[in-house]
Amino acid sequence: MAPVWHPDRVDAEADELLQAGTNPAASWRAGLRAGMPFAIASCLLAVSFGVLARQAGFSAVAAIVMSAVVFAGSAQFAAVSILGAGGGIGAAVSAAALMNSRFLPMGIALGPSLPGGPVRRALQGQAVVDASWAMANRGHGRYDRWFLFGSTAVQYVGWLGGTIVGALGGSLLGDPDALGLDAVYPAFFLALLFSELRDRRSRGVAAAGALIALALVPITPAGVPVLAASAAAIIGVRARTDAAAPTPPATPAKTA
Repeated sequence: MAPVWHPDRVDAEADELLQAGTNPAASWRAGLRAGMPFAIASCLLAVSFGVLARQAGFSAVAAIVMSAVVFAGSAQFAAVSILGAGGGIGAAVSAAALMNSRFLPMGIALGPSLPGGPVRRALQGQAVVDASWAMANRGHGRYDRWFLFGSTAVQYVGWLGGTIVGALGGSLLGDPDALGLDAVYPAFFLALLFSELRDRRSRGVAAAGALIALALVPITPAGVPVLAASAAAIIGVRARTDAAAPTPPATPAKTA
């Protein structure tokens, strides 16, 4: 006799498979392939960062070490731009932290899909970057962590390699803006955005986030618009949760 499958049992087994990884090697390889286009974009953008860092007074070694340790394009650009303009270290660090504040809600969403205790999950969470996090989403709050790791690994190599090229050979490349490298970063996020606009709720959340950011850009420090715009994503998640919640059965009316 065929087994009877109950929805709760299916969900429980799906959670177990997600935690253990049905085929970590296959997920890793899939992540590497999916992350390759973003790795190429990251490499080109990192070349621009390496050049900018040298122009801001960083040594080649300092620029390379920063990319190896921080691995966050927007935060690194913000920090280097402030230091290059004569700003203090405190302002540079604060701006970088605000730029990376978007990883807080992303990490909260990813956390249940990572096995182990708090320290182990925190270490695995270091692999979160925008494209990898979005592509590793399997719906219903589940993420493929091995896909995430593979996608991020190839992007890390691209980012670090591009920084090395820009920091060591930037003088041979000339003005990065003249080469169009300044357009790589916004194009990268537009490609990521378009891949996520699959339904009306996603498009509404994206539009709300864009309006919040546009309203705050002229009046708030760098990074604040990103943090405020993430509130739209939280609202979208709450709306999806409410929509998915089962409707309680109606209470039968009492008879006299």
